Amino acid sequence: MRTKPRLEQVYCDELIPKLRKHFEYENVNQVPRITKVVVNMGLGKEAIDNANNLKNASEQMTSITGQATVTSKARKSVAGFRLREGMPIGVFVTLRNDRMWEFLDRLITFSLPQVRDFRGLSPKGFDGRGSFNFGVEEQAIFPEINVDQIDKFRGMNITIVTTAPTDEEGLELLTLLGMPFRKAESSRG
Repeated sequence: MRTKPRLEQVYCDELIPKLRKHFEYENVNQVPRITKVVVNMGLGKEAIDNANNLKNASEQMTSITGQATVTSKARKSVAGFRLREGMPIGVFVTLRNDRMWEFLDRLITFSLPQVRDFRGLSPKGFDGRGSFNFGVEEQAIFPEINVDQIDKFRGMNITIVTTAPTDEEGLELLTLLGMPFRKAESSRG
């Protein structure tokens, strides 16, 4: 029998009953769950200027996520950027199952608290269907990256896709998992 990652075990043992009670779900299958996490590092012009930038970004993303990257290619040609359709412009990874849970656990417990002047993630990153998007300004917050070997600091976009039908349910799921959301700003007056 496989051992579940720590965060998945917390979800199964503690969060499912809390979410069922809070939203009064009749069936356990109505409880929102995380289906995948997509980590994207867009390089744009940087990838066109030097092919090594794409290779370095791919290696860093692979060490952060533990999974091989997929190269994203330009959909359109843009003459002003010397960009032609089909040219590589970034890398991304889609994480599911154990790798997804382990990545989220490292992100929530270690990497996000490493961000300098971190005040929490904005809850405005929800898309209207329960999935959450946010950006990270540099890859150095991940413990798998050796800061001395970074050629250039690059940001990345992280998308957490859930089965939650509303943003409120998605926010509650991620909050209970420990995602550090910013508290609502009180009115000043």
